[in-house]
Amino acid sequence: MSLHPEPRRSIVAESIYGLLNPIPFGCFVAALIFDIIYSETAVMLWDKGAAWLIVFGLLFAVVPRVVNLMQVWVTSRLTATRTDKLDFWLNLFAIVVAIVNAFVHSRDAYAVVPTGLWLSVCTVILLSIGNIVVAVERAARGGYVNE
Repeated sequence: MSLHPEPRRSIVAESIYGLLNPIPFGCFVAALIFDIIYSETAVMLWDKGAAWLIVFGLLFAVVPRVVNLMQVWVTSRLTATRTDKLDFWLNLFAIVVAIVNAFVHSRDAYAVVPTGLWLSVCTVILLSIGNIVVAVERAARGGYVNE
């Protein structure tokens, strides 16, 4: 028996994180698709759509990142794995890149390509690596069960 009980993660925080965490990823992937279409067609509608998707992705990224910050570095810092910390840092870097991308997309539409496209690619790659690392770690622990 341990004198110090192992800290548990809040069920409410886990559910909020699980509900809101996929939304920014979807917005950033859609913005990447819009940037690719804009680079091929030069129709400004796609650039403005990408700019709005980046802004919405950033707005929806705030709550899951705060929950993740509290879980990884405050309440469960003793039980947080290296994978949790790596996912936190990859997501944080992706948000910083997305903020820069939002400023790039606020310029004239013709000044967005290729910088905005590359920043969108970097954002999606960072988020994808973070999601893959977490999924592989959970699968290795037996977290996902297919029946």
